[in-house]
Amino acid sequence: MLNTMTIESPQSQETFTVDLSPAPPKAASAAPQPGIQVTGKAIKRIRVALAKEGISPQDGGLRLGVIGGGCSGLSYSIKFDTQPRERDRIFEFDGVRVFIDPKSFIYLHGMTVDYEETLMRQGFTFTNPNSSRSCGCGSSFSV
Repeated sequence: MLNTMTIESPQSQETFTVDLSPAPPKAASAAPQPGIQVTGKAIKRIRVALAKEGISPQDGGLRLGVIGGGCSGLSYSIKFDTQPRERDRIFEFDGVRVFIDPKSFIYLHGMTVDYEETLMRQGFTFTNPNSSRSCGCGSSFSV
């Protein structure tokens, strides 16, 4: 049963009903998700690439990593792998798996992977909250 109060306006002869029930508690502010996020566009592109490589999504997946080098100090590594390694962190998005080794995960946690397809550029993009600066092409970064 709702807790309401009816108010009549003497000037306009209108009646208003106001809900006095306590408001539901607000959700806590969204804390950063542990792990990584992959957008729908990136998932579709990964699925197509896995099929092209002949890799089963049930067994293999996309391997993300970090290697030394690039104009900003660290570079993203992206390739396909037929199976995860023993210590990999495994993330699944709509049937597509992403593998990240423990050392790379230190630099990649909280990252969002997207896929961009424009007249000027086509490829995966990385939004990494751990990056203090990145190069113009977006393939290397520093922390």
